Amino acid sequence: MRARTLALTTLAVAAALSLTACQDDGTDTAQGAPSTAATAPKSAAAPSKAAPAATPPSTAAPAASTGGSGSGAGAGAGKAAKCRTADLTITAVDATVTGDGENTVAVELKNHSGKDCTIAGYAGVDLQTSAGALSAQRSGEPVVAAVLENGRSTYFGISYPANTSGGSGVRITGLVVTPPDETHSVTLAWPGAGSLPVTDGSGSSVKIGPVGSAGQGG
Repeated sequence: MRARTLALTTLAVAAALSLTACQDDGTDTAQGAPSTAATAPKSAAAPSKAAPAATPPSTAAPAASTGGSGSGAGAGAGKAAKCRTADLTITAVDATVTGDGENTVAVELKNHSGKDCTIAGYAGVDLQTSAGALSAQRSGEPVVAAVLENGRSTYFGISYPANTSGGSGVRITGLVVTPPDETHSVTLAWPGAGSLPVTDGSGSSVKIGPVGSAGQGG
């Protein structure tokens, strides 16, 4: 009996030891198991928003201004000076048209000054004749101011009666022209008919139009 009791006791002790070992193994396994909280990957931090890139300075050239003055240049020469005798080349040609009741000489004033100039009004005109100087009368036509561009010409007409008397009349020997608003004159050869009819001297039979009215002197 004693031997059997001892054997049972031994088995009980062995069983207890075995159970303890199993519990220790379970505990170790449980302790060795990774903690879900510990091993869970950390939530990735939300990426911070990058600061917007600096806008590079514009390299485009600024637009040209369309304002300002200067558009006045489109009006021509602006405030050009008056045409002087020295600025002008003055010539005269016969411009009589067959059938006209009067004869005509056209006087050309050409700007050779290298710059624009203004001209307006009546020129001074004197015919040199065998009877002395004969001043032309103004026709009374309206005056129009104009800019005479460099290299361009303007004209006016001298009208005078034809000598149909059959006599020698008054012989014309030359032409003196003084541009408007000037005191310096030029003397030209007379290109028209050689004589004027004799008059009673009550008034000049020679008339001129304003500058810009070639052939319209009467």
